[in-house]
Amino acid sequence: MIHVQIASLSVDSTSNQPVILLRPTDDESGGGRLVPIWIGQTEATAILLALQGIEPPRPMTHDLLRTVIDDLGAAITRVEVTRIEGGTFYATLVLSAADGSPVEIDARPSDSIALAVRTGAPIYLAEEVLAEAGVVEVVREDGEPGEAEEAEIERFREFLEDVDPSDFQG
Repeated sequence: MIHVQIASLSVDSTSNQPVILLRPTDDESGGGRLVPIWIGQTEATAILLALQGIEPPRPMTHDLLRTVIDDLGAAITRVEVTRIEGGTFYATLVLSAADGSPVEIDARPSDSIALAVRTGAPIYLAEEVLAEAGVVEVVREDGEPGEAEEAEIERFREFLEDVDPSDFQG
């Protein structure tokens, strides 16, 4: 397993879908590659709010699950993006139960990452996933994103301007 971090959260300009980019924390293990995972709007908003430290007036689903896990005396120890089947990414939440025993739960990567961001749990990626889905990061000679990347970042910023945390109460 390769330890990864969130490199960015943006909107794919062709599909208009949010995409999260994971990058190995030790860039040598990834060879400058990123792994894009397309996710839903709700999950993207949940991840973004947590990354920005914004707490909505009422708990969102991922906040509720974090509270349930905490109140049961368990803890999320790590998130693992384990495989790709038919273009679908799979993940596992690894928890430590109240008695200290490990518990593994099958989950979507987007939900798992949303929980990891809320709990500070590390995110790992199977080497096979990096090999299959990794793309080479393209940057200009000055180290800045290219025009296409800047356009995607701008589109996501515009999306964020219209998002209100109260839209996700329920």
